[in-house]
Amino acid sequence: MDDPAARPFEAVLFDFGGVFIDSPFPAFAASSLELGLDASRLMELTFGPLDEDTDHPWHRVERGELPILDARKEIIALCQAEDLEVDPFRLLARTMGAQTQARSPVVDCVHAIRSAGLKTGLLTNNALEIRERWRAVLPLADLFDDVVDSSEVGVRKPDPAIYHLALERLGGVDASSAIFLDDLPGNVEAAEALGMRGILVEPDPALALVELRSLVLSSAG
Repeated sequence: MDDPAARPFEAVLFDFGGVFIDSPFPAFAASSLELGLDASRLMELTFGPLDEDTDHPWHRVERGELPILDARKEIIALCQAEDLEVDPFRLLARTMGAQTQARSPVVDCVHAIRSAGLKTGLLTNNALEIRERWRAVLPLADLFDDVVDSSEVGVRKPDPAIYHLALERLGGVDASSAIFLDDLPGNVEAAEALGMRGILVEPDPALALVELRSLVLSSAG
């Protein structure tokens, strides 16, 4: 009888922001505090709940349903309804100004995984309007067999459908044979609920990479 615990891994899926580059969320929260704002509330008003897929304007942007400028207007209105006279997108632009350098240890790890014969994929929640900017950060064709961008496929994490789509586009990989890395707990938990092996990436990705290499080496041996 097949033992799932002993089944070798076939593929690794990576998030983009918070994995290959620093997440903008900590800097966004810090900028909010500098202005004397409630950072956690402003985060929720700007990005919606991080562990759910809802009708929040930012979530609609990431599903490709709403232009980002229209979302900006709606989010500013949400802030004004709570007496917050602020444009969160100005804060976001400030925090994302330096997000152009990929983390070389993560890139090196992807190369090692591909050399070991595993498939690799990128699974990102993103906006159509910044497609060219974020794609320029990584040599996507050299690193991944496939890239799933939420704004292009009309579904976003943590909706189970986007994980199924990513696995299918890697050749129909079984969830139990895939590893998924993300910096948001809700996204990792959603992957694990489908049977994938989840790895939460902290601000320093070192421990996550150690765990990933251990799993890949174990599955290869």
